[in-house]
Amino acid sequence: MIHESDLVCQQSTRMDRRTFAILCHLLRNVAGLSSTEIVDIEEMVAMFLHVLVHDVKNRVIQRKFVRFGETVSRYFNIVLLIVVRLYEELIKRPIPRVYFNLQNYLDALDGMYIKVNVLPRDRPTFRTRKGEITTNFLGVCDTKGDFVYVLTGWEGSAADSRILRDALSRENGLQVQKGYYYLCDAGYPNVEGFLAPYRG
Repeated sequence: MIHESDLVCQQSTRMDRRTFAILCHLLRNVAGLSSTEIVDIEEMVAMFLHVLVHDVKNRVIQRKFVRFGETVSRYFNIVLLIVVRLYEELIKRPIPRVYFNLQNYLDALDGMYIKVNVLPRDRPTFRTRKGEITTNFLGVCDTKGDFVYVLTGWEGSAADSRILRDALSRENGLQVQKGYYYLCDAGYPNVEGFLAPYRG
């Protein structure tokens, strides 16, 4: 399915064949995912991405990939655990440095909307003020532009400050070293560790 064309690959996984191959390469060579006698890496990753992209049940994947439900479930969970291993490879810890005469500045954080398909009953909570159905994504970068923290899954209607509070309260959540701060937009509060623009 993924090898047919970029169009088919994009419809199934939301990425072209080249990007899909890079992801499989990372999972194989960096995170340690390996093929089995039953399923090769490309099929494992395709099943995993198809579930995430289309928000479908195990039954749909069983039919599409002609696999038993237990097989689909097992390999989805294996790929999920392997993807989590890539965290340290893809998400870098912030390195404090002085920049633009701003002392103790780590860099910036901001939210972003990502369009999603949700059940009709859930649409009101995922609807933004502009009427789009989205999920709210919080990204925190260092001065080199590397992501140091990512939080996904919040409804599009959630306020930026609420999402930031959640990120700070999680067990392995966003942490700001004492005396340092991130720059953020006016949707976030001016509190210790975060500097929003002055409203005057």
